[in-house]
Amino acid sequence: MRTTRDRIRHAISFEIIGLTIVTPLGAWVFGMPMHEIGVIGLISATIATLWNYIYNLGFDRVMQRVRGSTQKTAPIRMAHAVLFEGGLLIVLLPPIAWYLGISLWQAFLMDVSFALFYMGYAFVFNWAYDRLFPLPEWRKLEAA
Repeated sequence: MRTTRDRIRHAISFEIIGLTIVTPLGAWVFGMPMHEIGVIGLISATIATLWNYIYNLGFDRVMQRVRGSTQKTAPIRMAHAVLFEGGLLIVLLPPIAWYLGISLWQAFLMDVSFALFYMGYAFVFNWAYDRLFPLPEWRKLEAA
């Protein structure tokens, strides 16, 4: 399994790269000032970073117990991304509506848009991260 230091590097790099992409994109798509989307992005990223650490630790522990390994197949990666974003969607909905002064429905639509972006982004990012920083146990499995 990944070390605490590796999990922190993963979570922080995920959020920094994601914010760099989603802030200007969100401002453009929703026709809102970049600073408002930036604040929502920063608050969301802070919450998401904590969720990322907790969620991935729990997910890996379940995988280790159930499968005997933390190596993820493509279907497991898809389930991983969907479950992550679903939990985050529930947590972020009220702060987005409150800060932007919009209805919960509008906040839901905005949050779903961000979640769809982040699901694809999470899939690509985590796959790339695992390739850049593979665990020793995976090398043993691939050699077998």
